[in-house]
Amino acid sequence: MNSDLKKYLKEADAVLVSSWGNITYLTNYSGFSKEERECFLLITRKKQYLITDGRYSEAVKEQVSNFDVVDEGASKFIDQNHSNILKNLRIMSLGIEENNLTVSEHRSVKKIVGKTLNIDLSKLRILKQEEEVENIKKACALGDIAFKFIVGKLKTGVSERQIANEIEFFIMGKGAEISFKPIVAFGKNSSVPHHASGQTKLKQNQIVLLDFGVKVNNYCSDMTRTIFFGKATDKFRRIHRTVLEAQQKAIQYINNFYSSSGVEKFSINSNNNLVASGIDKVARDYIASNNYPNIPYSLGHGIGIEVHEAPHLSPNSNDVIKPGMIFSVEPGIYIEGYGGVRIEDLVLVTKKGIELISHANREIIEV
Repeated sequence: MNSDLKKYLKEADAVLVSSWGNITYLTNYSGFSKEERECFLLITRKKQYLITDGRYSEAVKEQVSNFDVVDEGASKFIDQNHSNILKNLRIMSLGIEENNLTVSEHRSVKKIVGKTLNIDLSKLRILKQEEEVENIKKACALGDIAFKFIVGKLKTGVSERQIANEIEFFIMGKGAEISFKPIVAFGKNSSVPHHASGQTKLKQNQIVLLDFGVKVNNYCSDMTRTIFFGKATDKFRRIHRTVLEAQQKAIQYINNFYSSSGVEKFSINSNNNLVASGIDKVARDYIASNNYPNIPYSLGHGIGIEVHEAPHLSPNSNDVIKPGMIFSVEPGIYIEGYGGVRIEDLVLVTKKGIELISHANREIIEV
């Protein structure tokens, strides 16, 4: 059993896992909907129960081991008038993921068990095991292939949505899934970091931003490339170079930490651990020093079963960077009315430094 769960089971009779990502991680079953409440995972000191309903119970019983499958239904499970398992197990105190329960769900559970305490499982999946790393690498490798394929589909008059669909069809045709809806932005639309791909048609001499991910065996990748449809202008070249150098400097900063004995140069905590906010600052400061607008988001995020996980590379993050973590490094420059450039890659932290695990061409590409 995970050490975090053991810790909480010393304080409570049981732990209720409600977040989709943690349930998938702990059971290795991904058939539940992320958007709807279709299951709960109840962990006691002696047993583990997966509470779902008739839509999933047969599949879960076939695919999930070491869990008792309870066909009670998620809604009944937390209803004080219908919940059987919580009452039968005589659970008097329950650890819950407060941020993943609605107010009404929390109230209902508290009426059944009496005492609840908040549990933080945000770091449960932060260090990747060897099999997880391999799955993410496979997803990245397919993403690299998909990028080459999609560049060949760019032509005058094609729409953002058509290219987004091509990405999705290609990935699914390889037996994988998309990890999120692809972001395809042409021209000035690329100044919106999370632009919704629409009917904008591609014209000559435009920026093309492509942000997409692949999912293999439940594990996600995420990459962004920004290319130029036509002959790249000097302005685009300067922006692209600055973004690429910002990414390289952030990655080198991590490498230097692992190769240097002089830790005083780094953003560290009292235990001489590398702190995520320091990595964010390196890229952010470099872009600012070139007189470009501030990055309007965090420099990076962890990835795994979900596209966004811990650690968080943001200006205020105290997350400690450790070997075994995989996260994105994605600086960007966005100029309203002109467009934007983002370069995003996934990196694996090792005891020797950084290993890049996405390899698509990150230099300027002219189509």
